[in-house]
Amino acid sequence: MTGPGRRSSTFTRLLRHGFTDASAAERLLDGAELSPVRNDPVLLEALGRTADPDLALHGLVRLLEAQPGASARRELLDTVIAAKPLRDRLLGVLGASAALADHLARHPRDWEALVTYEPRDLHPGVEEFERGLAEADDPVSLRVAYRRCLLSIAARDVCGTTDLAETAAELADLATATLRAALVLARAAAPGDAALCRLAVIAMGKCGGHELNYVSDVDVIFVGEAADGADEGKALRAATKLAAHMMRICSETTVEGSIWPVDANLRPEGRNGPLVRTLSSHLAYYQRWAKTWEFQALLKARPIAGDLELGAEYVSAVAPLVWQAAERENFVPDVQKMRRRVVENIPVAEVERELKLGPGGLRDVEFAVQLLQLVHGRADASLRSGTTLDALQALAAGGYVGRTDAVQLDAAYRFLRSMEHRIQLYRLRRTHLVPVVEGDQRRLGRSLGLRTDPVAELNREWKRHAAVVRRLHEKLFYRPLLDAVAQLPSGEVRLSTQAARERLVALGYADPAAALRHLEALASGVTRKAAIQRTLLPVLLGWFADSADPDAGLLNFRKVSDALGKTPWYLRLLRDEGAAAENLARVLSAGRLAPDLLMRAPEAVALLGDGDAGGLAPRGRAHLEQEILSAVGRADSAVQGVTAARGVRRRELFRTAAADIVASYGTEAQPVEADQGALVDLVGGAVSDITAATLAGTLRAVVRDGWGDTLPTRFAIIGMGRFGGHELGYGSDADVLFVHEPREGVDEHEAGRAANAVVSEMRRLLQVPSADPPLLVDADLRPEGKSGPLVRTLKSYEAYYRRWSLGWESQALLRAEPVAGDEDLGRRFVSLVDPLRYPRAGLGDDAVREIRRLKARMEAERMPRGADPKLHTKLGPGGLSDVEWTVQLLQLRYGAEEAGLRTTRTRGALAAARACGLLSEEDAATLDEAWVLATRVRNAVMLVRGRAGDTFPSDPRELAAVGRYLGYGPGHVGDMLDDYRRTGRRARGVVDSLFYGA
Repeated sequence: MTGPGRRSSTFTRLLRHGFTDASAAERLLDGAELSPVRNDPVLLEALGRTADPDLALHGLVRLLEAQPGASARRELLDTVIAAKPLRDRLLGVLGASAALADHLARHPRDWEALVTYEPRDLHPGVEEFERGLAEADDPVSLRVAYRRCLLSIAARDVCGTTDLAETAAELADLATATLRAALVLARAAAPGDAALCRLAVIAMGKCGGHELNYVSDVDVIFVGEAADGADEGKALRAATKLAAHMMRICSETTVEGSIWPVDANLRPEGRNGPLVRTLSSHLAYYQRWAKTWEFQALLKARPIAGDLELGAEYVSAVAPLVWQAAERENFVPDVQKMRRRVVENIPVAEVERELKLGPGGLRDVEFAVQLLQLVHGRADASLRSGTTLDALQALAAGGYVGRTDAVQLDAAYRFLRSMEHRIQLYRLRRTHLVPVVEGDQRRLGRSLGLRTDPVAELNREWKRHAAVVRRLHEKLFYRPLLDAVAQLPSGEVRLSTQAARERLVALGYADPAAALRHLEALASGVTRKAAIQRTLLPVLLGWFADSADPDAGLLNFRKVSDALGKTPWYLRLLRDEGAAAENLARVLSAGRLAPDLLMRAPEAVALLGDGDAGGLAPRGRAHLEQEILSAVGRADSAVQGVTAARGVRRRELFRTAAADIVASYGTEAQPVEADQGALVDLVGGAVSDITAATLAGTLRAVVRDGWGDTLPTRFAIIGMGRFGGHELGYGSDADVLFVHEPREGVDEHEAGRAANAVVSEMRRLLQVPSADPPLLVDADLRPEGKSGPLVRTLKSYEAYYRRWSLGWESQALLRAEPVAGDEDLGRRFVSLVDPLRYPRAGLGDDAVREIRRLKARMEAERMPRGADPKLHTKLGPGGLSDVEWTVQLLQLRYGAEEAGLRTTRTRGALAAARACGLLSEEDAATLDEAWVLATRVRNAVMLVRGRAGDTFPSDPRELAAVGRYLGYGPGHVGDMLDDYRRTGRRARGVVDSLFYGA
């Protein structure tokens, strides 16, 4: 007898053998059911080898209690103690599956199915399972027989008699036998329907791939034809009844539970389509309407029940369509988009626990393998397996996947699938979530052979394998492209040149031969540069493929690499700074402007990193002016000074363009910017600040070179148009006015000559051909336009505006804002023009009519010949002109009394007009949306084409690139144009009401 406070030796032994509740186990061992064997060490050791000794012991006691009598209990106990194979199988199942323990408690003689194994029982197939189900004559008995067969599969699995692939194949074969048995029951219930039709059941998904889980929907497609002499319509109705009844037999819950749901949603048109179609109807749908994912699903199609001859005809008929799917436009982006959508739909709280659908999960492996099969299976029939692991092995054997990658991915897939199997086996419930309860994780770890510290080992191994999948699943597609052009060790299989070209075409490369040459140049050799680029290129190729012009991305990367490849900081930047490589890939493949700016001075690539030298946030005007003025101060001449200023401008334009592209495309580190208006404001403000700082530096350089520290006249530059409104685009000229005021004692003619000389020299130096883009300075909004003097004194402006000013000039002055030069003179100019642009009495009817007339004439006369007015961002319906003139009319009429309207910025004035009730929230939002969209399109056109434009490009690839920048995926250019027209049409309705008074 054990004394107080002391544990029995049995208690200690139970803990040592892996029991967690040793007290409860001790009570069970002391019970009447186990009294004959309670001290038998064989039993305790066998229980300790199970995944959950407590669960196994509890299940064994329940099974003994369920035996019909004492002799049956003795028989079971004697067999358990004497026969090691049975002991391991039975206790292994009881320790891994509470659900199968429940089944054994309800059907206590089913343990006998585990007693003896004939050689054929070690790896049963469909025929053996059909024999096991043969006596089932209703849905309830079918469930019992199914669970009995499942018991034998689980026993072989947990004892290690079968590996993962064999277990999954057995589960698929059992599903095949079960569907056949269910169809026999359905036919017996409706012999008349059965006589009218031929019905084939096609397995899809994991069942079709011969790799089923313990608990999974069984995906099927039904094909029906009329029996000889039967009416087709009646035959299809009969086939539909049989198919629906067969599905119910498997899916409905009875006293013995359900088997699994039969899911026919992969059929043409999904749930909205007929359950059963003829073969010709299937083919008509796939030839005309099917989406890429439907061909991907057909990879696993396999006839398993019903009329197998008809099923074989179906598979033979759809196979050519499956292997042509990779030729479809946007094939790879469609497949990748489908994968992203799956991840996005996972609840946030479950993402980290998702074995199947989450990042680094089973679906990543399956998608990657299927993508490669579809691309290369056209020419290589050895790749056409529906089983993931077999297909992966075939891809490695053919050189389509690196052997090391394939081995690592195979191991990761097997481990993750084994986790999934054991999680589902416990309760026989369909789940892919890793449990959070420690006891469940302990059982799971032990079931996988992790016995030292099951929970810690399980999480470590799970995370390691998931990381392998995350690292490899996308690179799997791209890495062999490098092997195809690299020097490989003898004996290694490489991707053939033709296969590499096929893969590049599938990725969207228009010139695969040139792409292969670039890859060879980048990846060949034994230098550190080549080694790092071989590591980076698989990822970069994926990012390039996500753009509208992968060829340009790869070519531009080669150019940058050729220019910077020998500088150690460049290679270190790409290798070590997470954001830099992806940012670079996005920038190089988004169009011409940003790469052109980068190629002029490739060292600007450092801006793309996240280190001290990096950062894509625009610099403020004060910071830029300080840098430029310092550079000008160090220069020996005006030419050198302005060259330095233009260099800073080029670098900052690149920074702004890169920030815009990265925010528009999104990266792993930075999601797509949802607020399109914020992107417009970012670009407009940054480019306007860059331009102002450049003009300030140029002015300082010219004055220093010609007059020393002091010009004979005070001089200011007034920003106009988009410049004054902080709304410059990448391709905008700088609209300005020049104003001067002679210093005391200086002759007015001398001052005028000096001011004109400054303007002429500034404009010349800013347009001198060089490596930096020119800055065009446009002074056409000055009094008298091109006929008037370039520079006027403040008094001259005052005299002109007092006597000769026209309505359009008051409207133009709404955007006037000093940007460089003498600050006091700039302020006085603004004070001079304020009464003109914000007249105290508002606008008279005649002035309003004149503005409307000018607007209508401009629309009629300035629209380019042949342009689609509805797609013209400046002059078209709801375009920039519509919104700006509407806002400016409100400013002219009400600016004197509403302080908020006294701003040079369109969006700011629009918000102020809404705030003071001059237009409704809805109308303001409509105009703002249209203005932002038109501005974004103009920016996109400049980024993509490298030159300004007011309408969408006609070239399909350029148009697709504009769409990608605006957030439209491959194949959705038509949606983009429709959305633009719709937005413009709504805005034009508001303009007609507010501006024209219609």
